[in-house]
This record gives sequence, C-alpha cells and structure tokens, in this order.
Amino acid sequence: MNSVIPICELPSCLKMDGELLSPHTDGHGRKRDGQPKSPSSSSSSHLAYSVLDIPPWYLCIFLGIQHFLTALGGLVAVPLILAKDLCLQHDPLTQSYLISTIFFVSGICTLLQVFLGVRLPILQGGTFAFLAPSLAMLSLPAWKCPEWTLNASQVDTSSPEFTEEWQKRIRELQGAIMVASCVQILVGFSGLIGFLMRFIGPLTIAPTISLVALPLFDSAGNDAGIHWGISSLTIFLIVLFSQYLKNVSVPVPVYGGWKKCRTAKFYMFQVFPVLLALCLSWLLCFVLTVTDTLPSAPTAHGYLARTDSRGSVLSQAPWFRFPYPGQWGLPTISLAGVFGIIAAVISSMVESVGDYYACARLVGAPPPPKHAINRGIGIEGLGCLLAGAWGTGNGTTSYSENIGALGVTRVGSRRVIVAAGCVLLLMGVFGKIGAVFATIPTPVIGGLFIVMFGVIGAVGISNLQYVNMNSPRNLFIFGFSISCGMAIPSWVNRNPEKLQTGILQLDQVIQVLLTTGMFIGGFLGFLLDNTIPGSQEERGLLAWAQIHKEFGDTLQAAEVYSLPWGAGTRLCTCPCTRTLPFWPGPDRERHQLSCPLALDTLGRVPAGCSRDQHQRTAGPPHQAALEG
Repeated sequence: MNSVIPICELPSCLKMDGELLSPHTDGHGRKRDGQPKSPSSSSSSHLAYSVLDIPPWYLCIFLGIQHFLTALGGLVAVPLILAKDLCLQHDPLTQSYLISTIFFVSGICTLLQVFLGVRLPILQGGTFAFLAPSLAMLSLPAWKCPEWTLNASQVDTSSPEFTEEWQKRIRELQGAIMVASCVQILVGFSGLIGFLMRFIGPLTIAPTISLVALPLFDSAGNDAGIHWGISSLTIFLIVLFSQYLKNVSVPVPVYGGWKKCRTAKFYMFQVFPVLLALCLSWLLCFVLTVTDTLPSAPTAHGYLARTDSRGSVLSQAPWFRFPYPGQWGLPTISLAGVFGIIAAVISSMVESVGDYYACARLVGAPPPPKHAINRGIGIEGLGCLLAGAWGTGNGTTSYSENIGALGVTRVGSRRVIVAAGCVLLLMGVFGKIGAVFATIPTPVIGGLFIVMFGVIGAVGISNLQYVNMNSPRNLFIFGFSISCGMAIPSWVNRNPEKLQTGILQLDQVIQVLLTTGMFIGGFLGFLLDNTIPGSQEERGLLAWAQIHKEFGDTLQAAEVYSLPWGAGTRLCTCPCTRTLPFWPGPDRERHQLSCPLALDTLGRVPAGCSRDQHQRTAGPPHQAALEG
C-alpha cells in the first residue's frame, strides 16, 4: 500500500510553454502514428497518451524508470519491516536478497496484470495490508526470535543454525500466503467479487485501511529513535518537497522535435519527493560517518545511523542473482497464518477494485466491466501465489501512488507500465541494486515510515468524505470499529494465556485474528454498517455511485478490456467460454453502468432503478487507497 495522489487533473511533470513536452505530436493534434486525438471527453482531453496509444520507445523507458522510482519506497519498506520479526535485523545481505526478490516478482505480476488481467496501466507490488497478519503470526510464541539473534555480536550470518532460524519463518509465511491467494483466485475468476462489493461501503473501508498503519507507528518510532536528528531531517525534507515545493519547476535541457534544443520545466519535487529526501539524508549520514561524527562503537546510541554499519553487504552481494521459486526451501502451512492472511486478501481486493476505477478515469478509459474486474482480482491472486512461491514474505496488489503518477505525467499508455515491469525484472536480477537499498541507515528508514504510515492512515479516513459524519449512526460505527481495532489487539498481546482453549491450532488462529487490528476494525465496520438501519445517502453509497457518472464513456470498453489477440471477441468465441465470468465476449462489448448502487440495510431499491436492473449490478468502487 502506498501514498495517494488525489484523482484530479494534476500539473504535468514536464512542460514546455504550458504544454506537456511530447515530441511524439506533430503540432496538429495528431500522434506520430497518424491517429488523431479524440475530440472528446474531459477525462482524456488532457492526456498526452491514452491507454491505447503507443509512445516512442525512449519515452516508455524513461517513464517506466520513473514508475519504478515512484514505487520504490513501498517495495523496499516491506522487507525492511519484516526483517526484525524474521530475525534478520543483523543480516543485511539476506535483506538485500528479499528486496531483489520482491522487485523481480513485482515485475512478473505487473506484466501479467497488463496483458491478461484488468489490462489497465497499473503497477503491481508488495502490500502493507499483509504486514499486520504476518507480524501477528510471527509474534506467536513458537515464532518469536531467540535472544541470541537480537545481539549482533552473537550472530554468524553464514552459520547453518542462523540460516535455518530465519528460513523456517519465511517458509511459514510463504505457505500461508500461497493458500490464502487461492481464495483470491477463486473470488476473482468465479465473479464473487461483484457480490461482495454490494455490502462493502466507506464505513468498512475507512477503519480497515486506517488500522493497517496505526499499529505500525511503534515500529517506526523505534527506528526513528536510533537518531532523531537524522530521522527528523528525513521527515522535514519529505514534507518540504512533497507539500511546499511540489509546484516549483526545475528547468531542464531537452533535445528533439521541431526545436533542436530547448528548455522544459520539470516538476522534480512533485515526482520524486521521497527519493530526493532519502538520498539527501543518506548523503548526510555518509558525511557524518566519514568525519567520525557519529559514534563508532556498535553499542553506542546512534551507531546504526552510520553508513558503514552495514557496508559489508555491498562487497558480499553478487552482481547477478536470479530469484527462483522455493529458494528458501519448501513452504510450510499453519491454520493460524492462513486465516490471518485471508483477512488481508479481502482488504487488498477491495482496495484494488477502487484502484481500477481510479486508473480508468485518469487514463481516459471507460469504467472497467465486470469481466475485467474479475480477471484483475484473479490475476492479483495469481500474483500473490507467485510471491509466496518465490518467497518475498508478502503478497502483491495494485499500487495507488503509481496510478497518481499517471495523472502527473499525463501518459496513460499501457506500454509505459510494460516498460516499468521490465525495469523491475532487471532490478531484481542485479544483486548489487538490492544490496544498496539494504544499506539505508535505520533512522532514515524510520523517518520515511513515519510519513508513509501517516499517509496510509489518512487515506483510510478520507473515505469518510462520502459519508454523512453528522449522523450519530456513522460516528458510532467508525469510532467503535477503530477503538476495538486498537484496544483488543493490545489486550491480547499482553494477555495471550487468557485465550487458551487447550487446542493449539485453534489458539493460534484466535490469537492471530484478534491481534490483527485491520481484521477486527474491518469486520465490525462491515457488520454494523450492514445491520444498523441507514439510508444510502447516510451510508455514503449515493456519493460513491455519483463517481460512476463522472467517468464518462471515452473509449469503447471492448477496445481497452478485451484480451490480447482478440480472444473472446474474434477468437475463442465458443458458447462455453461466454459463460465464464472473466471472459470477454461479443455480447459484452457495449458496457453500461446502470444503477451502480448497493442495496441498503433495509433492502430498498434506489430511485430510478428497476429491481431487475438493481439485482444485476455490482456495488460501487471505493476511493483509491494506499498499498505499495
């Protein structure tokens, strides 16, 4: 999960005289391939390239690298957060292997999603939703790290004993993720996601997403507390670049088009605020290390702010390392882990549906039809299965900050995300790349986490903009869900022995679920929102439905969402395939969004809708939320 950029027309990252710098146009409103711009619609008129356009190869590569850098913070953060509970806090080399693996798998999943999934330009990557149940599972008594692994002087990272200690934990995560991903595959390819969305509204989404981040602040504070000066600088720079300097352009020389050499405006601070802040703080740590300003004793406060505290990882890491399935051994399965990850899978699915609608709007495409949504969720489940097999310690989901980047660059072409997927694959194969990110000083990571987790929590709360918060009903549901989602896990963590039933597997399932605040808050929000009487306007479902009307039909849905090579429309059109909920067909080319309102708690049919129309319609999407 990831940072969110509002779904609105954003200033382009590269401008020339108020226009997006795009050497692929001829100055007469035509693409270089001779296709005229559609006279069109408000949603696509501001795009340099829409979803079906093909930019020049060099622009695809440049923007693909930018998408990689945009997702970098979330991709690197996931394995670094897991490292402590996997007993890897003193093994940066293995951390670098995990980072390379998550790069590689994210590249595979991105290509699968673009070619066979929802077919929108959406990057896939690790998700914070999986962290809460993963950390809850690893906190069970059977999986707590031995004391000797917490002491750097006692850890021999090359010893078989230490290797088995961390590998058996990640194998347990792998098994849980692979089994839980089968649920997502089933829900997606069977079409059940449309049925589930009828009952999920803002009052379910808001506590679920908020409680992904709130339990992680303790960990972020501990990392930042290694050296508050460095972490405060990191926070300050991120805020400065992303909020105060976001509209400040930097002149850059460019070459090509009708003018050989000219200057363009590049909104560098808006596009790379996290990367710039991270590099500057990293540089300061290097200077303080070289001048011996930071303490050199490993036990001294602030030692982990030194850049040489993990410096050996760069020399130890291989130049090339090809991640492969089962690289940590054969996955193991426990009931507790599976139930916890299933709760994360449900949350991830709901977020992804919202991301599909947000992405469609930004790239000038019509809202995705049901068969495309079903395929997208199914492919995300397949991606989680691959992530489990490869051993990333995490699943995959759609990255919301990359959807926002589409609005910044005004390039919505699928080819750009294909290029980004290839960049991820290459970065995953170069072992030194992962090693570089594994050497980031701990307080720099802590400062980054404080900002990132704050944004995640705010994204969850932002879903309440559709709800009438003057309603005592809604105030009670949200407040009670958040309160229980924080209080119950806190009590269970302090008193695990009071929930013993005598059946070990059942005890583990109960402890994992009741220490996952996201599950508790989301479940209570879902239950109360669907059982306490309330009108659709009060619940926020009318406002969500209005989003559909604002998308508009800018392209035929069949052009965007059909499978490659005409499968389902020109090829493989046998009657048996038409019954598959994820398969496009000739009868599905004309996509219409009629009456996209969920049934309220009293079973009333929305005004202006026949009951037959209403029963055939899935629920509304939710606001695009943070993942990476």
